[in-house]
Amino acid sequence: MQVTQTLSEGLKRQFSVTLLAKDLEERLTNELVDLKDKVRINGFRPGKVPVQHLRRVYGRSVMGDVLQNLVNEANRKIVEDNGLKLALEPKIEFPEDKASVEAAMEARGDLSYTVSLEVLPKFELADFAGLAVTRETTEVPAADVDGALERMAGQNRPYSPKEGDAPAAETGDRVIVDFVGTIDGVAFEGGTGADISVDLGSGGFIPGFEEQLVGATKGETRTVNVTFPPNYGSAELAGKAASFEVSVKDVQAPGAVAIDDELAKTFGMESLDKLKDAIRDSIGREYASVSRRKLKRQLLDALDKQYTFELPPSLLNQEFENIWRQVQNDMTEQGKTFADEDTTEEEARAEYQKIAERRVRLGLVLAEIGDAAKVQVTDEELSAALVERARQFPGQEKMVWDFYRKNPQALAEIRAPLFEDKVVDHILASATVTEKAVSKEELLDESDGEEKQAAAEEGEKPAKKPRARKSAAKTGENATE
Repeated sequence: MQVTQTLSEGLKRQFSVTLLAKDLEERLTNELVDLKDKVRINGFRPGKVPVQHLRRVYGRSVMGDVLQNLVNEANRKIVEDNGLKLALEPKIEFPEDKASVEAAMEARGDLSYTVSLEVLPKFELADFAGLAVTRETTEVPAADVDGALERMAGQNRPYSPKEGDAPAAETGDRVIVDFVGTIDGVAFEGGTGADISVDLGSGGFIPGFEEQLVGATKGETRTVNVTFPPNYGSAELAGKAASFEVSVKDVQAPGAVAIDDELAKTFGMESLDKLKDAIRDSIGREYASVSRRKLKRQLLDALDKQYTFELPPSLLNQEFENIWRQVQNDMTEQGKTFADEDTTEEEARAEYQKIAERRVRLGLVLAEIGDAAKVQVTDEELSAALVERARQFPGQEKMVWDFYRKNPQALAEIRAPLFEDKVVDHILASATVTEKAVSKEELLDESDGEEKQAAAEEGEKPAKKPRARKSAAKTGENATE
C-alpha cells in the first residue's frame, strides 16, 4: 500500500492511495485458503477444494471484501499517521477507467484511487472560569395555582339538560350533536360524528364551528360552514372550505364545581392542600426549565464570542440544510411565505447561515471542552433518556426502543443533548453564576437579550421577531442536537 498526500488546503486534505497487485494477490489467496474449510462443494472432500477452483467460484466476491478491508485500512493509516480528526467520513473516488478496476479485481494490476477528507479545526480552549451569567428565579404566584385549580375543576364540571321551553344554547353551554361534513358536496374521512359533546366557547373545534351553534335548540338542524386552518394536521383538509350538517340532540347547562378535598380526590390526591402542592411543584418545574434554557443561552452566547476559527465546509453545509429544511417545513405548515415574515428568501438564507455557523462552532467547542474534561454519558443516563423518548409513543414503546438500539446514528441523536448539558454543567461549575429574582413575566420573556437592551437604550419596546426567524433562532439554542 502506497499513500501520498496531494493536497493540504485549510481543512481539506487529499491523499492518493495505491493498492499494489502483489498485495491484492496475497490477500485474495489467504482469504481463499481460509475459505477451504468453510465451504462444501459437490465432488470435493471437505477442506480439499483446490484454491484455483475456489477462485473461479468465489474469487470476485472475496476480492470485493478484500478491497473494502484494504480501503478501510488505508483510511485508518491516513488518520493515525497524520494525527487527523475527521469532520465527516472520507470521500473515496475510484478511477473511471473500468479496465484498471477489473484488473485489480483479478489481482492483475494495481488500483489507485483518491481519498478526500475534511478535518476538524485545531484551536486553543479559552478560559471559561471568568464567564459570568445570571440565573433568573421566581416564586410560583398563588394566582397561577388557583388558575390551574379552576381549569382542572372545569374539566370535571357536570352538565345537565338546560331547563325551560326550548332553551337556546349560549356560550359556556354544552351541546350534544351528530354531524356529517362535506367538501364540495362529498363526505370526507373523519368528517362524521355521533353524540359528540361541543362546549361552546372552548375553542376545541375548527374556528367558527362553535360560534355557529350559539342559539341552537334541541332537535334543530343547522348548516355550519367553516374553513380548515392552513396548518391543519391533515394535509388533505388544510385550507379547505367544508360544510357540516349538525343535528342538535341536547342542550346542557354547566353545573357548579366545588374546589375542595373531593375535587382533589378525583385527581388522586388526599386533600386540596396536597393537590395545590403538586400543582405548585409542577409549575415550579416549568419555570425552572425556562430559567435553565435562558441560562444556557447566555452561556452559549458568551462562549460563541470567545472563538473564531475556520469551520469544515461540508459539516457547515449539512447543518444549514437541516435548519433550512426545518424552517421551510414550518412555513409550509403555517401557510406562510417569506413576505409574510417581512423578509426575503435571500435575507432568510443569510440569517440561517449564521445560525448554522453558530451551531457548528459551538458544537466543536463543547466537544473539545467535554473531551478535555473527560465528560461521559453513561449507559444508565442514555437508557433513561431512551425510555423517556419511548414513552412519548404510547403503544409503540418497544418499536421505538428497538429502532434506536439498532441505529447508532439515531442513538447518537439521543446522546448528543445529554453530552451537551453535562458539558454546560461542567462550565457552569467554574463560571460565576448570579441568582436574580424576577417576576413571572420577566422569566417567561425569552426575547433576545441584546434586542431588549438596545430597545431599552432607545426607549422603545423590543420588536417582535417574525415567526420563521424566531423558530430558526430557537434552533440555535442547542449546539449539538
